[in-house]
Amino acid sequence: MSDAAEFSRGPLEGLIICPVCDATYQLQRPKNGERAVCTRCHKVLIAPRAKAGMQIIAVSIAVVVLIIAASVFPFLKISAGGRSNAVSILDAALTFTEGPMLVLALLTAGFIIFVPLLRMLLTLYVLVPVVLDRPPAEHAIAAFRFSEALKPWSMAEIFALGCAVALVKVADLATVDFGPAFWMFGVLVVLVIVQDGYMCKWSVWNSLEHPKRR
Repeated sequence: MSDAAEFSRGPLEGLIICPVCDATYQLQRPKNGERAVCTRCHKVLIAPRAKAGMQIIAVSIAVVVLIIAASVFPFLKISAGGRSNAVSILDAALTFTEGPMLVLALLTAGFIIFVPLLRMLLTLYVLVPVVLDRPPAEHAIAAFRFSEALKPWSMAEIFALGCAVALVKVADLATVDFGPAFWMFGVLVVLVIVQDGYMCKWSVWNSLEHPKRR
């Protein structure tokens, strides 16, 4: 019997499909600390961790605080020719607010501030009830799906890389001092990467689709 025919006879709940190469496997949930990896493309399919939910919630709260603070506090202070100017991330994103440039300014602010902030808030909305062993929040599945759809548009790390390139070019023309928001943003980028690494998406989906009954 072919693998496809064998899979078709079993319940769909017992299957898992690799999101990268579409390889299909019989579901065998690994223990905490172990990983289920696709043998074809080596994509990690399931990676449960003990107390990962609380860690992700803590990181998400920290990211929310850092995003808000980094948007308000000075990001850089540039001095040249006896004149200096300090600017925040939000100020820089909304510098051009007239004509067609307004759309670009709003998109820039959205990609580096509002989209990452919305993703963290959606993560908290979805995970807090699940981690506390309560029924999932209303529309939690749609919220988590939307959060995952926003991931490619969350460009905080791209902004950080762009700033690094720009600073190399500006350093010879002016004196650049880093404001508190610069360091906040650096920590923020690291925490976002850590959060994505800790989150087992299969575990989240499984908790939402098969909630614990109290």
